Amino acid sequence: MARTTPPRPLDVETLFPEVASYRKTAVRLHPRLGDPSARESSLGGPVLWPLSEPWPHCEDDHPRTAFSPPAQGPIPLVPVLQLFAADVPDLAFPSATDLLQVLWCPFDHEDGYVPRPEIYWRDGSLSDLQPANRPRPTGADNDYLPDPCVLHPERVTDYPNWDLPDEVANALEARFEQLEEETGWSYWSHLSVSDGVKVGGYPTWTQEPNWPTCPTCRVRMEHLLTISSNEFDGESWRTWLPIEDTPAMGTIWDLPYEQRTEIQCPPGLMLGDMGGIYLFECTSCSDRPFAYRSDCS
Repeated sequence: MARTTPPRPLDVETLFPEVASYRKTAVRLHPRLGDPSARESSLGGPVLWPLSEPWPHCEDDHPRTAFSPPAQGPIPLVPVLQLFAADVPDLAFPSATDLLQVLWCPFDHEDGYVPRPEIYWRDGSLSDLQPANRPRPTGADNDYLPDPCVLHPERVTDYPNWDLPDEVANALEARFEQLEEETGWSYWSHLSVSDGVKVGGYPTWTQEPNWPTCPTCRVRMEHLLTISSNEFDGESWRTWLPIEDTPAMGTIWDLPYEQRTEIQCPPGLMLGDMGGIYLFECTSCSDRPFAYRSDCS
């Protein structure tokens, strides 16, 4: 079943033409529990891996937290996201590649106290790519081990929230407040940045933006994708809950907890307090430098 974000209840660019030049295309991936194969795009599902390439491990020292490994030493990374170019044509893959894989170490790291991700760009047609068994490191918490989900990619338009320049936000503040008083719709929660796991667009920050700079060319990196703890929250659900998941009667919050959770948090991830991990890259440099940031509400 496809997932369709409802049309915005108001025309953002007619109301606030000042934000039109900041629009970006995002692809909401809408993960839902399923049984994906290693030859499909998925979140938390099996992945294709080269027979000639050892499975990656993390050898970092991990801080002592609730999400610490029982013993230090190499820890196998776990698959988080696999994307084939055919499913996300808006994503600019490096030359001669059509497969993006994100794996991470499922324990806290000093940088953000969240899992540390790594990315891999591949040619999905290579003959030595074979389905790989998903490791489950000893002691890893379920909050950092995504349940297998199929994806339902959908293109949407993002307008900046935290990333709206201060001078523009300050100039529009009174009009934003007036709109919310008159209609109940908030630019910040309902009309700007799309929620959920997504490619492109703007990061779904829950705190002040923290964009990384490319270590090579010193240019601000571009947002590659967001891995979020939820598809929507208690404020944003009115515009970011897919039509297909909308209850026939009542609201999403009237559903039994287990049923709502399968819609709101299908992979079962909890990054901080309903936060997210944001992946960035520099497309100006040939080796596509990569960085990540995280935050929580």
